[in-house]
Amino acid sequence: MTEKVSSAGGFTLPGEAGYEDLTLELAQRWGADAIRDSDGTVLSDKITQADYDIYSTLCLARADNTWAKVNTDKLQQNYLMSYPVVAESDTVTVDPLAGFFREQFKVNVNDDPKDWWQVFDRTTGQEVAKDRWSFDPGQGVVTVDGATKWHKYTVNFLAYRIWEAISMYNHITNDWGDREHQMPIDPIYPETQAFMLEFLRRWLDEHPRTKVIRFTSLFYNFAWFWGDSPDLRFTYVDWGSYESCVSPYALRLFAKAKGYELTSEDFVNNGAYCSTHNVPSRRLRDWMDFMNEFVVSFGRKCIDVVHTAGKQAYMFYDDHIVGTDPYGARFKDFGLDGLIKCVFNAFEVRLCAGVEGVKTKELRLHPYLFPTGLQGEPTFMEGGDPALDAWRFWANIRRAFLRTSVDRIGLGGYLHLVEPFPEFVDTIEQITDEFRTLRRFHEDDKPYTAPVKVAVLTAWGKLRSWVYVGHFVHGMELYEVTEAMAGMPVEVTFLSFDDILAGGIPDDVQVILNAGRLGSAWTGGEYWRNPKIVEALTGWVASGGSFVGVGEPSACVHSSQYFQLAHLLGVDRETGSTLGKPKRTYNKPDETHFVLADTTGALDFGKDVDNIYLVANDTQVLADRDGSPRVAIRQFGKGRSVYLSGFKFSPANTRLLHRTLCWAAGREADYRAWTCSNIHTDCAYFPKAKKLVVINNSDQPQQTRVFDAKGNAVDVTLKPYDISVMTE
Repeated sequence: MTEKVSSAGGFTLPGEAGYEDLTLELAQRWGADAIRDSDGTVLSDKITQADYDIYSTLCLARADNTWAKVNTDKLQQNYLMSYPVVAESDTVTVDPLAGFFREQFKVNVNDDPKDWWQVFDRTTGQEVAKDRWSFDPGQGVVTVDGATKWHKYTVNFLAYRIWEAISMYNHITNDWGDREHQMPIDPIYPETQAFMLEFLRRWLDEHPRTKVIRFTSLFYNFAWFWGDSPDLRFTYVDWGSYESCVSPYALRLFAKAKGYELTSEDFVNNGAYCSTHNVPSRRLRDWMDFMNEFVVSFGRKCIDVVHTAGKQAYMFYDDHIVGTDPYGARFKDFGLDGLIKCVFNAFEVRLCAGVEGVKTKELRLHPYLFPTGLQGEPTFMEGGDPALDAWRFWANIRRAFLRTSVDRIGLGGYLHLVEPFPEFVDTIEQITDEFRTLRRFHEDDKPYTAPVKVAVLTAWGKLRSWVYVGHFVHGMELYEVTEAMAGMPVEVTFLSFDDILAGGIPDDVQVILNAGRLGSAWTGGEYWRNPKIVEALTGWVASGGSFVGVGEPSACVHSSQYFQLAHLLGVDRETGSTLGKPKRTYNKPDETHFVLADTTGALDFGKDVDNIYLVANDTQVLADRDGSPRVAIRQFGKGRSVYLSGFKFSPANTRLLHRTLCWAAGREADYRAWTCSNIHTDCAYFPKAKKLVVINNSDQPQQTRVFDAKGNAVDVTLKPYDISVMTE
C-alpha cells in the first residue's frame, strides 16, 4: 500500500482471560480501541481495566440456564414435519422425532396435540381427520387409522428446542465435553419478559466496566434444524425465516391481533417450511409483521435498560436475527447504537452498510479464531493456514469497500490460537491499516459511480436487500449476481412486485434485473400470473427502460410461454409443452459485441439453463452452447433487454455483467471511466480527495491500466492481494 492514513482505532479485538499479555500486545499492534469477549471466553480484570472500550456479548435467550430448567414450558418452540412414512396397511405409526437430533428437540406434550398438530396424507395432499389419529406421549408416536396402503403420511408437530442452536454448534465444534447444554427461553411470555429485564439490570450492575452490550442478536435464532445423521447434520437452515418463534401462546396472540388463526401447515409448508427462497404467502407476511412488532417493542425495552445504565447497545446481524428485520420500517425504533455483521463476502458488507436507523456499523472478519472453519476444515490447527484464509476473505469483501464503508471491523473467538501463527498476526496488521485508509476516503467523499441505477426485482424487495438468507449460497444465480454487483461502480437498489403494483417503477431506475429459477422468491413465482406486472414492465421497457434476466427470469407455469417476459427477452425455454413448434435458427455476429468485449475463452456460468430458443427474429445471440443461447440481446421499443442463461461469480463474469448493465441502460460511453483493464483488479476514484484506489483481488501479481473520465490512462503494478492508493 502506497499510502497509510491511520494506524489505530476502529478495531475490536477478542480478548481472553489467561492470555492478558497477548491480548494487550495484539491490541496495541492491531490498533484496537475496543476489546470483546466471545462465546466461551471471559475477560479478566487486567483486560477490562486497561484503556480500552469493553464489549460484552449477551444473549438474553440463553443467559440463565437455571431459570430455563425450572421453566421448561417457556422454552422456545417451532413446528417440525416428521419424515414421511409409507403405509403398508390401513394403520401407520409415525415417530415424529425420527431423523431429528434428539439433543436439540423435545416433543411438546404440554399443549394438546389435537389443538395444534396436523397429520397429512402427502400422497393426496389432504389433511387426515383428527378422529383418525392419536398420539401416545409415553411411546412418543402417532398412530393413523384408516390409512391408504402405499400412501405417505407425515405429522406436523410442536417441538421445544432444548439446546440453543448457536451454543450447540459452538459446543460440538470446539468439543466442550460435558459442559451444560444451554436452553433458549421465549420472551413472548410475560413471565419471561419480566425475568429477562430483571436479569439484564442485574447483569449491567455486575459489569460496570462494560461500555457496549453486544446482543447476539436478540431473541429468536434463525431456523437451524439438525438431523441425527452425521452425513447430513443440517436438515434445514434459513437465516431469515420465521419458524423459530412459534408457540401456542404466540399463535393465540396473533389470532387476536390479526383476526384469524394460523395452522401448522402455514409454517411447515409441505416440508419446505418458510424458506426465504420461497415466495411468501400473505399469511406468512402477517406472521412476520406480528413478530417483528413484538421483537421491536420488547427489544426497545431491553435497549432502554441498557441506555439507562449509561451503556451502548449493539446488535449482532446474525444468529438470533428473527423478528429484527434491519431493512424493515420498524428497525429504527429499536434505538440501537450499533450493528455488527459477520462477513465472508462483498454483498454482506453492502448488507450491513446499507442499513438505516443505527449510527455505528461494524464487521466481524474471518477466519473466526476457532480450530476449524464452518466446514470442519483446519484453520488454527495443524494443516491450517489462517494468514492465507484471512487474505482470501479480505480480498472477497474488500471489493465492497471501494463502493461503501462501515465504521469498524473486528475478530472473534479464542485469541490464544493465533500464537503459533505469526504470519496471521502480520496479516491482520496490514488488513486493519487498509481498512482505516479506505474508511477515511469515504468519510467526506463518495466514489465515482456510473450513471446506471439497477433495481433487483424479487418477491421480497427492500426487506431482503442483498438477498439476506445467510452467507453466500454458491450456485444460486441471484447470490452470484449480487456478489458481483457489490463491488461495481453502479447504483443498486431492491424492488418488490408489490412495489410495482402499488406505485409503478421508480423514475430513476434504468435497469430492472430478475434472476433465479422457477417458483423462487427471487424470480417471483406466482406474481408473474398477474397481468398488471407484465403490463407494467412491458410498457416501461417500450418507453426506454431495460430488463436483464438471468437463469429463468419471469418463469411461471401459466401459459404456453414459460418466460412471461419472453416477448421482451426474445427467448423462451423449452419445457416440453412446445416440442411440436419448430424453433428459429440464428447466426452469431461476426464482430465482438460490447457486452463480451472483455470475454476470452468459453463462458462459465456454472449450471446455466439449457433448451433456450428464440421467439423473435430480431433477437441477437451473442453466445451459445449446443444450440441453446447463453447470452442474447434485443431492442424492444425504445428499451433494451438482455438474457443470460446463468451466472457464476468470477472476475470474467463480473466484467461481463458490468458491461451488460451499461449496455442495457444505453450507457456504453460511461463504462470506461475509472475502470481497470485487468479483470482481476478493481478501482475506485474519490473526486474530492482526488484519490485513486486500485486493488488486486487475486493471489498472483497483476498489471492493470486504469482509465480516467477523460480517457487518460495510468499503469499500475500490484503484488498478490495488494492495494495501491494514488493521488490524481
